[in-house]
Amino acid sequence: MDPEIHGHEVMRMMVDSGAEYTRASLRQAIIARFGAGARFRTCSAEGMTADQLIDFLGARGKFVDCGAGFSTSPDKICDH
Repeated sequence: MDPEIHGHEVMRMMVDSGAEYTRASLRQAIIARFGAGARFRTCSAEGMTADQLIDFLGARGKFVDCGAGFSTSPDKICDH
């Protein structure tokens, strides 16, 4: 079994891209970068799919609204 990818890696991918995302485009970017079968963890949850991670990060205020979509910023990444 592959190790789970920390949600911080997804957030760093978002910051590095400089792109704005919709839920669908973020899901596509996650799958393109980490693979369709990837599972994700955070400081308080594990075993999440890409969709579950997006829900988790959104519920915790990790996304920044950009009008037609959202992004994130380095100060949203707790890095612990």
